[in-house]
Amino acid sequence: MVKDQEYLKKKASYCLDLAKKLGATDTSVNVGNSISETVNFRNKKLDESNRSDNLGIDITTYIGKKKSSISSSNLLNDNLNILIEKCIETTKNTPEDEFNSLPDKNLLAKEVKDLKLYDDTHIANDNKVEYLTRLEASASMDKKIINTESSFVEDKSNFILANSDGFCKGYKTSSFVASSVTVAKDEKSMERDYEYSVKCHLKDIKNAEDLGKKAADLALRKLSPKKIGSEKIAIIFDKRIARGILGSFASAISSSAISRGTSFLKGKINEKIFSEAVSIIDKPDIFKGLGSKSFDSEGVKIETLNLVEQGILKHYLVDTYNGKKLDLKSNGRCGGTSNLYFENGKISFKDLLSLNSKCLYITETIGRGSNIVTGDYSVGATGFLIENGEFKYPINEITIAGNLKDMFKNLTIADDLEFEYSTNSPTIMIDGMVVAGK
Repeated sequence: MVKDQEYLKKKASYCLDLAKKLGATDTSVNVGNSISETVNFRNKKLDESNRSDNLGIDITTYIGKKKSSISSSNLLNDNLNILIEKCIETTKNTPEDEFNSLPDKNLLAKEVKDLKLYDDTHIANDNKVEYLTRLEASASMDKKIINTESSFVEDKSNFILANSDGFCKGYKTSSFVASSVTVAKDEKSMERDYEYSVKCHLKDIKNAEDLGKKAADLALRKLSPKKIGSEKIAIIFDKRIARGILGSFASAISSSAISRGTSFLKGKINEKIFSEAVSIIDKPDIFKGLGSKSFDSEGVKIETLNLVEQGILKHYLVDTYNGKKLDLKSNGRCGGTSNLYFENGKISFKDLLSLNSKCLYITETIGRGSNIVTGDYSVGATGFLIENGEFKYPINEITIAGNLKDMFKNLTIADDLEFEYSTNSPTIMIDGMVVAGK
């Protein structure tokens, strides 16, 4: 079992008191414990099983506008004494920065909502093995599947965040992750794909047989791909890939990128950057949401943000430090987004496929292709050719390119949103992208 709240609070309080005695004007402490158990299979046989138990503390001290941080996995008081002394000494010798400070007291969270983020169910290794045995059997049913790998991970964690302004709160979280990777081979090619399920509660994990079969089907359908020529064409992004587009948007509206002037969306608040049909929401209070939280990594209360409303950019993701640089109040996004998603569009998946007589459906991208300074986007990709709404054949060895400024404005969203991850997207289509092929 993970360490309880009282133990973590005592350690945090000890550090706050000592830092104050040694001359810190402000201090923040994050102390946490996580336990992870993993079972891995390879080709229907148990490959390895392991367990890790991590206990750690992060301490940040301020002396006026000077700031420094230190961390350790040793929480014995003798070690904490040494850590804090070193941190104070380092702080004294650090240059002042006028924007260094704890968050505004008035912005700190007053309560921790029960968002059902913790499941105390423990699944024994034997049960993990039994689940993966069934998964692997399902993934291997087709003779063209020549290799399988799978895993089951159970994570439990607890933490306390405290600061010298009296904030001291935390909560437990859990996650259960089942995954399957398959390799398929025929006389023309060898292809790889995957499927996984991650949930806060064990009972919500996908059925083992369904997960294994899905991973196999995804790999099998990619066999015998064809090459295509270069052209300008509409691109449909599978939901898994569409999440990446949303992630690039989030990076571009982070207050750190905005304050540094390294984002193409600097100065775009209240400007139309998407079509009117597009709205983007960051919602922290979804029950069992993988990104759900009551406060950010500074303790600031986090509330739902309508980041984009009918195509218009309304907010940046603001933390305390960069907010001060931009003369903006923190909106609880130190550490990033919570549950970020495109709102559902008004067109079905089937109808989206039929909007163009010919388009490409992308199921995998290769490389990190977004440049948030310029908006340029370029990635290697594989997927399928679609004609008249029908999947014709798999394709590979292409590069798709565009600029996020144009991509955002030419984006059409389907109505098939599902909350499977912390960042979620329906299937999306972007018109007029450049494809480089054979």
